[in-house]
Amino acid sequence: MLSQKARYALRALVELARADGAQVTSGELASRADAPRKFLEAILLELARNKVVVSRRGKFGGYTLAREAAQISFAEVIRIIDGPLALAPCVSRLSFRKCDDCPDLATCSLREALLRARDATSEVLEGYSLAEAATGQGAEVFS
Repeated sequence: MLSQKARYALRALVELARADGAQVTSGELASRADAPRKFLEAILLELARNKVVVSRRGKFGGYTLAREAAQISFAEVIRIIDGPLALAPCVSRLSFRKCDDCPDLATCSLREALLRARDATSEVLEGYSLAEAATGQGAEVFS
């Protein structure tokens, strides 16, 4: 399930994509994303550490995207905020580990379904960018 933190992050980033390179203050982003300002500032700091946004301090400071909106996928943001997309660690591409209660990966009756769910989720979220969300393009993917 997508956390509220990830929802706020995605909403704020879509607003930055809509700003088209203009700096936006954390207060303005919080208002546009309908997010608590202090919580959003912590999220933006995490996104800055992961080179998704750039922050500028001072009177005329604010946030901008670190790259083109078309180059930032929903999957990238969700992984930064919430961790792997996979429903179980045994099907994660980036954080693989055997499940604690699984005696054998090869004979696990759940693994195939979880792999398919991971692949389908990844395909949709990797293929959907901030640019598409900002302009409403690709909405048919979610209808």
